[in-house]
Amino acid sequence: MNLSSIINKAQHSGFYLWLLNQGLNRMIPFNKPHGFKITEISQDKIKTKLPYKKRNLNHIKGIHACAMATISEYTTGLMILYKLDVKKYRIIMQKLEMDYHFQAKMDAFAEFSIDDSWVKNEVEKPLEKEDAVVIPCEIKLYDKSKNHLSTGKIYWQIKEWKKVKTKL
Repeated sequence: MNLSSIINKAQHSGFYLWLLNQGLNRMIPFNKPHGFKITEISQDKIKTKLPYKKRNLNHIKGIHACAMATISEYTTGLMILYKLDVKKYRIIMQKLEMDYHFQAKMDAFAEFSIDDSWVKNEVEKPLEKEDAVVIPCEIKLYDKSKNHLSTGKIYWQIKEWKKVKTKL
């Protein structure tokens, strides 16, 4: 079963949402200790949870800046992978910028949304003329009390696999 198929089923099934989270933990072992969870997913939006737990904390018992940056990358990247044909396009992070606004002392949540017109206008049309495009994706993290914790800007480079010089 492929990622898109599981995501489509996870939109309406708690079991498939659990299966998606378990599968992503196996596919991306670096993220497993953080305990990231997709809490909601739809055709155009994803919401993820960064738990307030010991492995994610810094020396002053707030969620570590790097954990917030990683959930920002994870959330935007997963949604882009879902919207694109992963057999046709390669995505790779080019740059990451983070601004931190409030100390995270409870679970944090990231939301990101893109639709099919975004994919067409920002990716497909520009790639008709260019070998690669760089897409900035802004994402905000909030805690359970709606405090704005951080704003991330993740720059994803997208190109067709046939134009990639270094293969997997």
